[in-house]
Amino acid sequence: MSDEKPVTEKPTLGRVFLVIVDESAELKIALRYACRRAAKTGGRVAMCYVMEPSDYQEWVGVSNLIRDEARTQAEAIMQKMAGEVQKLSGNFPILYFREGERQEEVMKLIDEEPTISILVLGAATGAKGPGPLISALTGKSIGKLRIPITIVPGNLTEADIENIA
Repeated sequence: MSDEKPVTEKPTLGRVFLVIVDESAELKIALRYACRRAAKTGGRVAMCYVMEPSDYQEWVGVSNLIRDEARTQAEAIMQKMAGEVQKLSGNFPILYFREGERQEEVMKLIDEEPTISILVLGAATGAKGPGPLISALTGKSIGKLRIPITIVPGNLTEADIENIA
């Protein structure tokens, strides 16, 4: 008889699809796509809200008030979205809050969190281009990413997403 203990594997999250939460119209498309992919592949959705730093650095009281209000607003948005994610994917999402410049914070989060597998971004459909985060991350920063980016066209319908996810 052997004295070796059986090897137990750690439970895995499967793929983690990271969606950056903002006020854009294409967010819902990206979130729906990530939810459907997570549901079909046994993965999870993670959401990150990046709060831009306040411009009132020299006035600490005003800066703190603005930061607190921004955090409260971010939490409310994330809570609302989390319910939708749970309904569409079957799991409550992983939530991240960051403060700083959006591109920099997204890159840091991906580097710090090895469970994140795929970044899912929704592309704007207007004349200004796909959006500042997509433009930044698919430019010079693309070589610094350790995960793939899925860019979901902002003009897809729910039926389109169901068909391709």
